[in-house]
Amino acid sequence: MKTVLQKIKPNKEEEKHFLLAAASFIKSLNAALAAMGAKAILGGSGAKGTWLSGSHDVDIFVLFDLKKYEGQSEELSNLLEKALKKTFPAIKMRRVHGSRDYFQLSYEGLLFETVPILKINKAEQARNITDISPLHSAWVEKHAAGIKDDIRLLKQFCKANNMYGAESYIGGFSGYVLEILTAQYGSFEKVLKAAQRWKEKDVVDPSKFYPTAEMALFHINTSKLQSPLIVVDPVDKARNAAAALSMEKFEAFKELAKKYLQKPAEEFFVKENITLDSLRNKHQGKGNLIFMTVVSTEGKEDAVGAKLLKVFEFLRQKLQEFSLTASGWEWNKGPEAIFYFVTKKKELPAEEVRIGPPLKMKEYVDDFKKKYKGAFEEKGRIKAKAKIEHPQLKDLVNFLLKEEYVKERVKGIKKVEIV
Repeated sequence: MKTVLQKIKPNKEEEKHFLLAAASFIKSLNAALAAMGAKAILGGSGAKGTWLSGSHDVDIFVLFDLKKYEGQSEELSNLLEKALKKTFPAIKMRRVHGSRDYFQLSYEGLLFETVPILKINKAEQARNITDISPLHSAWVEKHAAGIKDDIRLLKQFCKANNMYGAESYIGGFSGYVLEILTAQYGSFEKVLKAAQRWKEKDVVDPSKFYPTAEMALFHINTSKLQSPLIVVDPVDKARNAAAALSMEKFEAFKELAKKYLQKPAEEFFVKENITLDSLRNKHQGKGNLIFMTVVSTEGKEDAVGAKLLKVFEFLRQKLQEFSLTASGWEWNKGPEAIFYFVTKKKELPAEEVRIGPPLKMKEYVDDFKKKYKGAFEEKGRIKAKAKIEHPQLKDLVNFLLKEEYVKERVKGIKKVEIV
């Protein structure tokens, strides 16, 4: 996959710009942090050397002395905010609310996310999940030093197929989980081969904290065991690093891995751009394409994404009666998202037969008769003819978009096309 790596691995110029910008940012910020006894360092995939070309995000962790600030965990964000404002007074900064608030600002053409954490040596000392992040970087550096290109391939494989990200609206694999899996199995292709053997509730335990899978399932918090794959954090035995993974993405990954292993191709690493023209070409002659541009609300990324997903799922469920054959959505964390649906039918009959309970269930039959006038008996059941409120696809779409459920979760619908 040399040709894929040439596209996804940062070239020398891109890497140089990234590292120089990060070093300059850290040096400037550390001058203001010195008086607090705190220190900024490079974190995330930048520190691990596993980031992908085109990524403009830089993670910076600001380490606060554990002994001095252990009892002030909630105040770290405020302290960091003061230091950032003092260091970069002319740059607009955004405070993002999370388990511990962090800050976003643009610097040298890159988006810097600066996170306050306590400086710890082991997971048990953490007061917040973010405190463990530098330990993650150290583990990856130690156990995946020679396979970072394989990590990049696995990340791009998931990114291109909408399986990358632990956010609730994605339900995919986090970058850290993909790093763990690559280190555990040894290469990109070996992860794909291992996935063919994965069963629900399989346990991956790189640090061998537990002698058996049953022991891991017993000791890890039950609320963190809802994912189909359990990946024991190699620096924190009480944590399932893959807790956000959904069954849908788990099964999709296994299926896609199988297809790739049968016939490897570059197309598995290319993210399809969802546009009206591309969808029209792909589904031409296969049904009716509904394409809409949705204006998202403002707020925390995960919350906004979750609202968009709920609206998408609502529309998808309601359109099933028109024989839905394909659907999807895309949101790049901006002000707009794209939803699309493909249906076989464009029109339904004016009425349909609703099938009620068996005649022997008299109480339920009576309720059914009250709901539907002109109910009749047929083959041991009560039935009734009911008018379909929106037999035309276009009318149903317009009706659904005016529903309170939709209006409460998105700012508006910018454009709707049915072709």
